[in-house]
Amino acid sequence: MSVDQSLEQDRVATVVVPLPRRPATDEFRGPVGSTSAQAKAAHELCEGTMTTHALPPVVDAATWERRLEALRAREKAATRELDAIAAERRRLPMVEMPDYTLEGEDGPVRLADIFEDKRQLIVYNHMWFAGKEWQCPGCTGFTSQYTRLGFLDNYDARFVIVTQGPIKEALAYKQRVGNRMTWYSTANSSFGADVGAPPDGGFAVNVFLRDGDTVYRTWHTNGRGTEQLSHTFALIDVLPYGRQEQWQDSPEGWPQSPTYSRWATSEDIAALYGSGTGDG
Repeated sequence: MSVDQSLEQDRVATVVVPLPRRPATDEFRGPVGSTSAQAKAAHELCEGTMTTHALPPVVDAATWERRLEALRAREKAATRELDAIAAERRRLPMVEMPDYTLEGEDGPVRLADIFEDKRQLIVYNHMWFAGKEWQCPGCTGFTSQYTRLGFLDNYDARFVIVTQGPIKEALAYKQRVGNRMTWYSTANSSFGADVGAPPDGGFAVNVFLRDGDTVYRTWHTNGRGTEQLSHTFALIDVLPYGRQEQWQDSPEGWPQSPTYSRWATSEDIAALYGSGTGDG
């Protein structure tokens, strides 16, 4: 019998533990794209439910090393493929952009001037819903990771947020949730819509290159394409139970809960990092 076959036949130990209980919310659960109704239903499903947490099979050290080495070979192959993708990204053509004017903390600013003294610019297009106190929790959580961006100076680059919200509202929200990035508004410009982030929906990551006063768009992604820029899921994915979301391919008995139900809400993020916490 092979090692794989023996592991398949191992019985797993189980313990019963409660899932985290969290209140339902009417907030949009992006950026992956749940509706508020789906998010509320997901939280309601979590309320009071129990699940069986299976444990991985216990093996001797030599068997564990063999299985780890087999996985590591796949991980290294994936790393090489990502290197090849990055090489292709560096060979993409680019498209010239119009001379947009956005709004910054100090007033109107040309897109070319958002680069400041850098030649490269990464823009996170943050979802914005008019009249909402709490904006997209996915966007809020994603951008809350970036507290120290000075390392980009060595790469002649900046990373900023652009949103459809009016600049005063955007800056107030930034303060409320403790965001550390520089924000700009495209409320009075077609910039957001032109790069895949229209009003009342749409988030994206766009990358630009400046040559003098001329700006070029070099790369764009949205949806799960943004995950490659996040350390959050990278950390969670090395855990034995992973993201614990229903869509994931996990062994039978592994804890799984409705997608997005474990994500921090915008209110959670404000409580952790916002103004008045000492960390904002």
